[in-house]
Amino acid sequence: MKLKIFSNREFLLNDSTLADLLYPFESNSLEKHQYSWLRPYDNYIKCGRSFFDMVSLEEADLVILPFNWADIRGWSWRSKIDKRKRELADRAIQFAQKAEQAGKPIVVFFSGDCSDEEIPIKNARVVRVGPYRSTKKQNDFVAPAFVEDLVEHYFGGLLPIRQKREKPVVGFCGLAKQDSWKMKLKTIVYQGVMLTKQGRTGIPPYKGEILRTKALGILANNPLVDTNFIIRDRSVFLNNDDLNQKQQMRLEFVQNMAESDYILCCRGSGNCSIRLLETLCCGKIPVFLDTDCVLPYDFAIDWKKYCVWVDEKELPLLAEKVAEFHNNLSPLEFVDLQHECRRLWKEWLSPEGFFANFYQHFQTRSQNQEHEQTVGSGLPATTKLPALVVN
Repeated sequence: MKLKIFSNREFLLNDSTLADLLYPFESNSLEKHQYSWLRPYDNYIKCGRSFFDMVSLEEADLVILPFNWADIRGWSWRSKIDKRKRELADRAIQFAQKAEQAGKPIVVFFSGDCSDEEIPIKNARVVRVGPYRSTKKQNDFVAPAFVEDLVEHYFGGLLPIRQKREKPVVGFCGLAKQDSWKMKLKTIVYQGVMLTKQGRTGIPPYKGEILRTKALGILANNPLVDTNFIIRDRSVFLNNDDLNQKQQMRLEFVQNMAESDYILCCRGSGNCSIRLLETLCCGKIPVFLDTDCVLPYDFAIDWKKYCVWVDEKELPLLAEKVAEFHNNLSPLEFVDLQHECRRLWKEWLSPEGFFANFYQHFQTRSQNQEHEQTVGSGLPATTKLPALVVN
């Protein structure tokens, strides 16, 4: 299904982050992407126009806010400090009002570690990267963190398949930190700042790093699994290392994945795991630690078929769950699952896969509305989306 969309680049500022969906129409803006050397959007730019038609506002099915809400994140109506964010917020509201006046639903892309936060546009369809299942709203959609095609870039297009061994090998390469009194103090300060500035408590961005350390320790100390860990004390992306050094660390990351059967995937600063997408891309089986997460297309994908799914409360049983999952697979099923993980990423979670299926969010929502209205009233249902309301 091809969606008709409308956007307007006149609402962008020079340094605005373009909404991901719009890259095929504004590919020159990709040069400003922070990690453009990873090049996750190459295929989507080539084929994206086959999923969407850019039309006038009157003809559009959806209106797309042209910039990512992460550019505004942290702004408040009372703030007089960040003029750029204030200007972008004003532009977002003006754009939303145009959509509302035309009776068109607006879609807002919100990436980043704090994408669970509220935005001041009611009834907007918000595409978030890391929402919480317990607070997710009906109009919230979940996007994956888009990653490069590791198989094409590093393995020459050949999936690094492993044969089943007696014991599973669980890999991990990345940032992990020990809990400490300093971390506890930082937690108190962080929650105080969140409460003061935004009127809500927040989960500290370093929770994921501590949780990873606990999980890695549990796996390393259990004879049911073998481990393949490279633990770093700083992020690859948030440092000043030159490009060559970042690329070398990326190679080590990919090699670690190729030499493992399963990969530990736990949230980072936000309530999502980029590693989950990288793992599936490489045809590896994720060991996914669920921290009240919502995963993309959960209405269409049986995620527990592809992952060793472990609730955060079940962390002490992590190794046992990996071993049980592994023992329940035959050698053929183990190989087949690697291919299925790769297919899942390619068809649903790569940029081109995600946007090829993007229409299903609206189709599913309309069908749910139709069912509710039919059951509730006994009358023929309508699938018309509600009008946008702006605060």
